[in-house]
Amino acid sequence: MIKFLDLHKINQAYEAEFQQKFQQFLDSGWYILGNEVKGFEQEFAAYCGTKHCIGVANGLDALILIFRAYKELGKLQKGDEVIVPANTYIASILAVLQNDLIPVLVEPDIETYNLNPKEIEKHISPKTKAILPVHLYGQLCDMEAINQIAKKHNLLIVQDSAQSHGAKKNSSGGVGEASAFSFYPGKNLGALADAGAITTNDDELATVLFSLRNYGSQKKYENEFLGLNSRLDEIQAAFLRVKLKDLDLQNQKRREVAKRYLSEIKNEKITLPFYDGSKNHVFHLFVIRTQNRDQLQKYLFENQVETLIHYPIPPHQQKAMKAFNHLSFPITEKIHNEVLSIPISPVLTDEEVSTIIDVLNNY
Repeated sequence: MIKFLDLHKINQAYEAEFQQKFQQFLDSGWYILGNEVKGFEQEFAAYCGTKHCIGVANGLDALILIFRAYKELGKLQKGDEVIVPANTYIASILAVLQNDLIPVLVEPDIETYNLNPKEIEKHISPKTKAILPVHLYGQLCDMEAINQIAKKHNLLIVQDSAQSHGAKKNSSGGVGEASAFSFYPGKNLGALADAGAITTNDDELATVLFSLRNYGSQKKYENEFLGLNSRLDEIQAAFLRVKLKDLDLQNQKRREVAKRYLSEIKNEKITLPFYDGSKNHVFHLFVIRTQNRDQLQKYLFENQVETLIHYPIPPHQQKAMKAFNHLSFPITEKIHNEVLSIPISPVLTDEEVSTIIDVLNNY
């Protein structure tokens, strides 16, 4: 079976360095917010081309904390509207709802699956205060157009970069007010447990975020805000520092696999993803579409190719979002009914890629 994502193989290459880092961690006697977190924050900020990186517990917390910080700074308040793509993982929307803000769902572009700038303006009201672009599957949104809209209407931009580490370096995490990252193990830069970070160039925002992630405290036992306990784990920061050095190389390997898929998969039943050939896409996922998805998935499994569906149910149809269940988003629904993610990773062999291509062409 060709695994969808062989995490063991990806991390095996770092085993000796991980062991060394773990020993250093044990010997240090400092297990929370120590030198490894500080080191990773400096290195990841430099990598993204931003002034600040704030390590947090996971990607959802990263988003929640950004919105919370803007509320503390008086830039957002309860009931403000945030433009969010209807086609996203539910975490993007949860972060808005958990801050008592109102998500306004907007249809994506059917080609890129990302926020459609032409649709954004149609949904801006006097209550709109922010846009949440999600760089889905590893491909950057049209940030130039989104930035222009934000400037015109004086809106904040909060980027969900959970799937786009390293996309057009210095853009994902560098453009807009703040950007949230997830280092869930399956991400292009994956920890060995949950982990996340926020990047920003805004000094005031960063100061509030450093405090909010640590009970609302900068100085022990003195609490300025009603904060959370959401700190990047010291050992995960150590592992991430080891893997960060190879991120560009691994993203390039993903692009090479994607280019083969795009040029060699030729089957009229399968719609391939849009790719402009640039570094705007790091192919966290390679997502194809077909009208008989379950049939195709079953066929691939029978031919020893593991696949996943990202994501089978759109957020507005989830039981948890009852208030949105009556809404209709035809493009989003079409995407969620047809998408299938095929294997893509830096450890796929040429033979495995050839097998996947052959199997799909014979469908």
